[in-house]
Amino acid sequence: METRNIPTRRELFTGFFGIGIVGFGGVLPLVHHMLVLRKGWLTDAEFTELLGLGQILPGPNVVNLSVAVGGRFHGASGALLAFSGLLLAPFCIAMLLVSLYQQYRGLPALQQVLAGLAPAATGLIFGMGLRLAAKLERSSWCIALAVATFVAIGLLHWPLLPLLLVMVPLAVTLAWHLQQKEPA
Repeated sequence: METRNIPTRRELFTGFFGIGIVGFGGVLPLVHHMLVLRKGWLTDAEFTELLGLGQILPGPNVVNLSVAVGGRFHGASGALLAFSGLLLAPFCIAMLLVSLYQQYRGLPALQQVLAGLAPAATGLIFGMGLRLAAKLERSSWCIALAVATFVAIGLLHWPLLPLLLVMVPLAVTLAWHLQQKEPA
């Protein structure tokens, strides 16, 4: 996997710190924009692969992604810097906002603002999903697995962990098996 630019440790921290400051509720589109489009640290394919890894690990996807990206470029210290950069500002901001919310949670205006944020966050996540889907391999098995996973989670509301325990090994096995059949 070849990348266009290699970030320094400082760039890893400040890049993820910047995401942490501006990303409320869903930062995946912002992380993709920074890593692939703006900084050029990863290609779309590399981003999708690392995101896939982050999704099968326990914990928040973007936190796992930050650890994987930092570790990829600078080992354990890079992983720690990217992770810290991503979470430092949100931790401080969350502590402040929780304190303010405790004082003002009964205000109708605050309730209206919170209700308006949900559709915007949903749209960001949906848009990022479409962007990633466009990068998927255009084979029938990839499409079938993506649709089956969407139906199981989105429509049937199956539990995530058991579904992952079935779909991830299935996807890896299919990819490996089909790759073995390709002529060298």
